[in-house]
Amino acid sequence: MPQYIGEYSCKLDDKGRVILPSALKRQLPQDQEKALVINRGFDKCLTLFTRQDWLDETQKLAGLNEFNRQDRRFMRLFNSGATEIGLDNASRILIPKKLAEYAELEAEVVFYAYGNKIEIWSRKNYDEQMEIDPDEFSSLAEEVMSPKKRPDGDDN
Repeated sequence: MPQYIGEYSCKLDDKGRVILPSALKRQLPQDQEKALVINRGFDKCLTLFTRQDWLDETQKLAGLNEFNRQDRRFMRLFNSGATEIGLDNASRILIPKKLAEYAELEAEVVFYAYGNKIEIWSRKNYDEQMEIDPDEFSSLAEEVMSPKKRPDGDDN
């Protein structure tokens, strides 16, 4: 599984196209540049996956129960808007209008890459999401990264 890294500021053109930064393009498997999937992400961003990573991601839904209303709703929402796209000859991707509206994309966008996905944010939403006081960041790290207490009282 790829482990993308990086944060890149880019410009969205009037037609909804954005050039994938070359440093990010180099991280994509060469045989998958033309087979990408873009979709709604959490927190008003978009997510960009290779087709294979998208299949791996949606496989996680296989454990959900289609007879459960909440599970069905989540599956529909998660897959809603998923669109296959590819890089054109100028290394641009075309962001579907409906998805661009969802993520409130304007002229300046941010590609934020981590794990097996690349998030695409409006500059405004990204800055709001990443705004955090250093002490708050430290507390957050302590909360989510510290070993969890086990029911038997053992911290290991």
